[in-house]
Amino acid sequence: MARICIDGAITGITRKRVLKALKQIEEREFPALLLRIDSPGGTVGDSQEIHSAILRLREKGCHVVASFGNISASGGVYVGVAAEKIVSNPGTITGSIGVILRGNNLSKLLERIGVRFETIKSGTYKDILSPDRALTAEERELLQSLIDSSYLQFVSAVANGRQLSNEEVKAFADGRVFTGEQAKEVGLIDELGDEETARLLAAKLANLDEENTQPITFGRTKKKLMGLIPGNQLLNQLIEMLNIELTNSGQILWLYKP
Repeated sequence: MARICIDGAITGITRKRVLKALKQIEEREFPALLLRIDSPGGTVGDSQEIHSAILRLREKGCHVVASFGNISASGGVYVGVAAEKIVSNPGTITGSIGVILRGNNLSKLLERIGVRFETIKSGTYKDILSPDRALTAEERELLQSLIDSSYLQFVSAVANGRQLSNEEVKAFADGRVFTGEQAKEVGLIDELGDEETARLLAAKLANLDEENTQPITFGRTKKKLMGLIPGNQLLNQLIEMLNIELTNSGQILWLYKP
């Protein structure tokens, strides 16, 4: 049995690491994959590529079971619904099915400090979400249509993965979050339990020895020197949150932002 852990925000780095690991698992013809997810979500394209790769692996005959950890929300759910079965802790934070797009309107601040942008553009919408001005009504309508399209893609993926109709998914896909226990009630997960529960289920689906089959982890993240310093985990989390906010401003995200 193989194991992959998706920990933290889903970004381009996550995608490269996970896709490489999935390829190795496919080449070695593992009969089962335990997919551990502890993520608030992330970028749309990266989440979609991981989702598609998991579905391709399943088509090769590999049984995939997802295990939701402390949090598996938004893009984490999108990746998770590619699995054959989903197991979640009763208290896991999950859901947040939806799309968010944020820009920064700094026009008042820039005016106060005497900074003014001069923009030359080839089309009406080329500087949309520019930080030196507010959105026009037409721009807001255009971006809303973009969000709506991304949202429908999300709903469709959840509906297909969980054998639900689009309307059933839309009933709870309004950005709200659930505990694992609540998620089971709406059909978002299959069973309540920990990672060991998910391991046993994956072994059962693949007709493996449930007691003696232990997973081999692929695609481990490299430990950074700063991460070895006691008490530095909180600092790393804050740096990651700030990095997501800065680098993804103006991008469509499947990301839980409490």
